Amino acid sequence: MSPRSASVNEELRRRSRERLLQAAVELVGERGFEATTLGDIADRAGSARGLVSYYFPGKRQLVQSAVHRLMHRTLEEALEREPRTEDGRERLARAIDAILGLARDRPVLMRQHMAGLLHAEGFVQCPEQRRLAELLGETVARYGSQTVSADYPMLRALLMGAVYAALVPGVPMPVPVLRAELFQRYGLDWEMGVPPESAPDARAEEDLSRFFATEERPERA
Repeated sequence: MSPRSASVNEELRRRSRERLLQAAVELVGERGFEATTLGDIADRAGSARGLVSYYFPGKRQLVQSAVHRLMHRTLEEALEREPRTEDGRERLARAIDAILGLARDRPVLMRQHMAGLLHAEGFVQCPEQRRLAELLGETVARYGSQTVSADYPMLRALLMGAVYAALVPGVPMPVPVLRAELFQRYGLDWEMGVPPESAPDARAEEDLSRFFATEERPERA
């Protein structure tokens, strides 16, 4: 049997990493962080348990990368949905609704993510997080910011604060109230984005596979 080519090995590694990211999101969303082991994630992904450490230093880094992937793909999907628009205010409204929607629809997962950010390892810089930052930065620029380097971190902080406020056990703030505050701050009309009263029921959309590229890519010509 002839050895696999470098491109085939690269494709197999890519798909293995994607399956681990998807499995991490699914399991932590179902069970929580502490009740999910790296072995559980590897088993769900159909990967060897030792392979997890090849891609990620530990469980917390894997879970942060997985949630950042879910966040950036959810944001990407919201920004590019039909009817597509280049209007900066509408795109900012969609971005706010996309992130708040994750807090509303996937509270266990997002609560674990917020807790992880306060852990000793802190904020994990990874490809998924960088893509999320790029999308939010582009959104702020299209909104009209002249100082994206200052306005993007503020938007990130406000969104993180809103997600945290929506998920505090015992005293959560309603997402519509948080949305109204953010929309007022940025001068957005309530009808923009996806108002809570017209948001789809996330329970009907449990399959997350569209956010993780586990399928085989066609070979380049």
